[in-house]
Amino acid sequence: MKQAMTVKNACDSVWDVVVIGGGPSGMMAAGRAAARGAKVLLIEKNSILGKKLLITGGGRCNVTNAELDTRKFLDKFKENNKYLFSAFSQWGVKETLDFFHGFSMNTKEEAERRVFPESNKAESVWKVLVKYIEQGGVTVLSDTEVAGFITKEKNITAIHLKSGKEINAGAFVLATGGKSHPETGSTGEGFEWLTSIGHTITEPSTSLVPITIRDEWVKKLKGVTLQNIKISLFQNEVKQSSAMGKILFTHFGVSGPTILNMSSEVRELMKYGKVTISLDILPTDDHGTLNKRLQDVFKEHSNKKFKNSLSTIIPSALCPIIIEQSGINAEKWSNSVTREERLKLISLLKNIPLQVKGLLGADKAIVTSGGVELREVDFKTMSSRIFPNLYLVGDVLDIDRPSGGYSLQLCWTTGFVAGNSIPLKNYLTSLKT
Repeated sequence: MKQAMTVKNACDSVWDVVVIGGGPSGMMAAGRAAARGAKVLLIEKNSILGKKLLITGGGRCNVTNAELDTRKFLDKFKENNKYLFSAFSQWGVKETLDFFHGFSMNTKEEAERRVFPESNKAESVWKVLVKYIEQGGVTVLSDTEVAGFITKEKNITAIHLKSGKEINAGAFVLATGGKSHPETGSTGEGFEWLTSIGHTITEPSTSLVPITIRDEWVKKLKGVTLQNIKISLFQNEVKQSSAMGKILFTHFGVSGPTILNMSSEVRELMKYGKVTISLDILPTDDHGTLNKRLQDVFKEHSNKKFKNSLSTIIPSALCPIIIEQSGINAEKWSNSVTREERLKLISLLKNIPLQVKGLLGADKAIVTSGGVELREVDFKTMSSRIFPNLYLVGDVLDIDRPSGGYSLQLCWTTGFVAGNSIPLKNYLTSLKT
């Protein structure tokens, strides 16, 4: 990687490939194109590459998901999976793991098959990508902002910079990301450039984002995580969907993988009415089983107060909230809890309602949905169907996906396929003639 490149030198050179955006998909595309012998320029608006990568996964970086069956993996992308088979058949989860292991970065698998670097540091992933582009001799032009594309007939011939300069190349890779965490440089400007040259853009919106809750008591549980619960969405008191997982209470509402995965649906449901989240904190017990269980507990702990016996069934951090909402006297002896009180408690444990207020903004979103309409992309090569020498990768694509390593895997796959598909000699020849 050649760091000393100036804008003037970049403008005076002719490049095989110019990659715009130094995030995970851009670095992968640049590295792969360079490994094939291409003369590659990687342009980054920040002073360092991979700024968002370094904070992903809370700084731990969920590299991928360990589901090696491509069809099962792509099922998580729902209706968009039909577009992705050709790209993932070239570079999937196995290739990603082999790639990082090949650079001596050990990985570990955690809950829901999420894969992390063994070091628990996103920096380990970042270092691999930097080494990859260094090995290929990629030239990096940092602190440089692009203003748009210059076109001639059906080709992109150059990009113009905000400084007024132009950089020519045979092919271009757009890896500017979506709109999540704009403080890292993802401000969505790539969508404006694409619109200006005729691409159709689905308006970006927050996806995989925490949910804000109206109920004030939620703030009292800040930092508390509930595992293995059933989380359901209701709109105007009609059940819409359910999922098993965990929930993290925060000062503004709720978060955690299952909540993040539900956020896109919540956003859509809110357009048509009030949305409520229901928590079943004991999903393996039906009402009858739970009734018997409570009777046994209250009998066994008859000499204990209700507030103390309740903590043998549910997490102690949750007890004050449940006691408050149930209306049962916390100081009451367990053996004096009435049948009516017990049934009310059961209903609450099986259905703790949370009134949805909204979603946090793009600065807190893991990813954003929206982007280039997929019918305008050839996924065998990741090239634009409008401008064949333009390649579109990562978050610029309109692909919604869950949390759990799927976003970064999409970046690795689309970046590699783009870098591997550019017919370098043909484009350079046409550019010079």
